[in-house]
Amino acid sequence: MNPRILAATVGRVLRQLRHDRRTVALLVVVPALLLTLLYYMYGDQPATGGQPALFDRVALIMLGVFPFVIMFLVTSIAMLRERTSGTLERLLTTPLGRLDLLFGYGIAFGLAAAVQATVASAVAYWLFDLSTAGSPALVIAIAVLDALLGVALGLLCSAFARTEFQAVQFMPVVVIPQLLLCGLFVARDEMAGWLEAVSNVLPLSYAVSALTEVGAYPEPTTTLWRDLTVVAGAVVAALVLAAATLRRRSG
Repeated sequence: MNPRILAATVGRVLRQLRHDRRTVALLVVVPALLLTLLYYMYGDQPATGGQPALFDRVALIMLGVFPFVIMFLVTSIAMLRERTSGTLERLLTTPLGRLDLLFGYGIAFGLAAAVQATVASAVAYWLFDLSTAGSPALVIAIAVLDALLGVALGLLCSAFARTEFQAVQFMPVVVIPQLLLCGLFVARDEMAGWLEAVSNVLPLSYAVSALTEVGAYPEPTTTLWRDLTVVAGAVVAALVLAAATLRRRSG
C-alpha cells in the first residue's frame, strides 16, 4: 500500500460521508435511538441473583452489535455503488491499488465508527446509567473494532453482489447467524455441540465475549486480549480477501 494514496482514499470517503446526511444519521443517531428503546424496555427490570441489571447486560452487548450490523449494511451498499456507477473502474486505472482502496474504506469508516461508538456509549453511560466493571474506554474500543468487522465483511460480500438488493440479501446469510450464535440469546457452552463449534469460528462471538469480559472485570483479562486478537485478525483477513475478489464492475 502507498501511504499517500491510502490517505487520499480515506479523505475521499470521509468527504462522501460528510455530504450524505442520511448515512450520517444512520451511523450516529440510530444507535442512540435504539439504546433509548432498550432502556424503556428493560430499564425497570431489577438485578437478580447477584447478576447485573438486565439493561446493563443487554445494552453492553448492543453497543458492539449495532455498529457491526450498521457498518456491514452501509459499506456493502457503498462499495456496490462505486462499482455500478463506474467510479471503481475509473479509480483502478490510476495508481490506486485494491488494498489502498479497501483499507482506505476501513480506516474512513473506522473513524466514523469511533464517533458512533462515542456517542452511543455517552448515551448509555451518562444518560441511562449503564454500569460495567471495566472502563467505558474499552467498551468504545471494542465497539469500533466490531464496526471495522462489519466494514470488512460488508466489503467482502459486496464483491459477490450485482445490485443493492443482493447486497442486503447477504445480511441473513452473514449477519443474522452470527447474532444468533454469538452467545447473546443462549450461552455458547449451553448450545448443541455442533452449534458451539460453528459459534467458535464466527468472529462476532469473540466480540461479544470481549464485551462480556469488560462488563464483569475491572481490568483487562487474558480472555479479553485473546478475543480482541481474533476479531482484529478477522478484520484484516476479510479486507485482504475483499481485495482479492474485488471486481471493477457489477456486470
